[in-house]
Amino acid sequence: MRYVDEYIDLFNNGKVQFNQERIDLINYLKKNILSNPELYFNDTQIVDCVKFIDKWYFPLQPFQKFLLAFVFLYRKEDDTAYYRDFLWMMGRGAGKNGLISGLSNYLISELHGIPKYNGSIIANSEDQAKTSVIEIKQAIEGSETLQRAFYATNSLIRSRKTQSELTYRTSNGNTKDGLRDGFVIFDEIHQYADNSNTKVHISGLGKTADPRVFYIGTDGYVREGFIDGLKKKARKVLAGKADPDVIFPWICKIDDRDEYTDPTKWEKANPMLSKPRSTYAKGLLREITRQFRDLEENPSDLEEFMTKRMDFPSESMESSVAPYDEIKRTNQPIPKDIAGRQAVAAVDFASTRDFIAAAVTAKYGEKLVTITHQWATKWFVDKYYGYSHHEDNAARPNARIQVPIAKWQDTGLITIVHETTLAPELPLNWINEMQAQFNISTVVMDNYRAQVMRQMFENVGYTVNVIRNPRSVDGLLATIIDDGFPKGRFVWGDNPLLRWNTNNVLVKIDSLGNKHYEKKEPIRRKTDGFQAFEYTLYDLESISDVDVVGDLDMFAGLKF
Repeated sequence: MRYVDEYIDLFNNGKVQFNQERIDLINYLKKNILSNPELYFNDTQIVDCVKFIDKWYFPLQPFQKFLLAFVFLYRKEDDTAYYRDFLWMMGRGAGKNGLISGLSNYLISELHGIPKYNGSIIANSEDQAKTSVIEIKQAIEGSETLQRAFYATNSLIRSRKTQSELTYRTSNGNTKDGLRDGFVIFDEIHQYADNSNTKVHISGLGKTADPRVFYIGTDGYVREGFIDGLKKKARKVLAGKADPDVIFPWICKIDDRDEYTDPTKWEKANPMLSKPRSTYAKGLLREITRQFRDLEENPSDLEEFMTKRMDFPSESMESSVAPYDEIKRTNQPIPKDIAGRQAVAAVDFASTRDFIAAAVTAKYGEKLVTITHQWATKWFVDKYYGYSHHEDNAARPNARIQVPIAKWQDTGLITIVHETTLAPELPLNWINEMQAQFNISTVVMDNYRAQVMRQMFENVGYTVNVIRNPRSVDGLLATIIDDGFPKGRFVWGDNPLLRWNTNNVLVKIDSLGNKHYEKKEPIRRKTDGFQAFEYTLYDLESISDVDVVGDLDMFAGLKF
């Protein structure tokens, strides 16, 4: 098949770059498919499909023609389609949805020629699912020829000759039993946690000839889920550890994480970028280049760039807040002229029986200066850190984590309370003391303890800003936090307790790419100080970075 040969020749002649999975694909095809005398390409269907998309949608690139060829690969013995399942994974912008639109329109057409060959496009959201249906409708509305061949609405495309219909659906599989689809397309497959919904949508396949299932998308943030299962299946096929017809495995990605810094390697993840580039591809390259350059100023966007543009997510979407070398950059002296500035205070008061923390953050030019204090019950630090044994070096029961509580107490970072519980007056009194240095009007706390503490703070004149959903706040503040550490924006003085808190934080990324801050270990590795610091960032926009008290003093000294 010439489209297949032409694309392979481009690679063999060094005109396009392949990632390892595509090199493995070519080897697998040569061994199992292209040399198999029992298989044949239906050249008529392939050429008609290519011409159809070229005319009514957009000029196809060599890799797109290559992919379409295998949709129409058949067995000689019964003239049935060889592949049922197709996995097309490429970096964002590779034209997956456009290709699916053109192919879907062709499959329901009289050119394909199978009556009642219905299709469904499935995605998690309605907006995403209907993208191709609306694109096809627009193509039909722009051509009298297509209008004679198809009936189109925003939710359904129907061939007047074959009565085949294309519709869209959301991935919720409820009430979808009994479908009689000829083909199903699952879009944005990175968002699927498992196959609980997909299996319902494909249950109706087989009632028409040549059933096909297309799984398309870019990688995502759900690990050990549906997309990882598909990749595992694809790699088994490429390695010869599964039957050759289990799935058509097209995976485009960079081979090594560091390759994202080399624009000449980007075509490994996105074949649309291979030369010669179309007008669309040139614009796409400019956009990816702009995003790449922006990473210097916005390093928090790196994981998104890696996952969506390079198709190369972290194998584990869990990590620390920052490398410890970056956390240590917070060890900058508290500026001597910080006094008088507006500041935001915050309290983390998750438990009354172990730790609580309070923090105050002020702006200082491009820097954010934070001072914290923490309190802990003696029974807790005795039990888990051997606090009472620090002087005689005796055995420290259950002290798996060596934490120098006594040293931090001596330097004034923490107060050990000999009561069984921690009183809410402790952070209130400390914040009141901070008023001698800062101009504090707002105290931030989460909803968990607001009922206990809010009135207490309001009674002495503070405005209390309550965070109703702390997990959603993590995502909002992640950009500030991710950018602040590598740039050295955070000034904490020499605060090893807060550095320890921060290093104990586990960053998890959910299926939508949102970050959440959790604990690496639920009991011993405390994060209270970091939580209080994070909460101060929530209300930063309400304060200025000038010495308000000093300005007022100067103003009062003026004579009019």
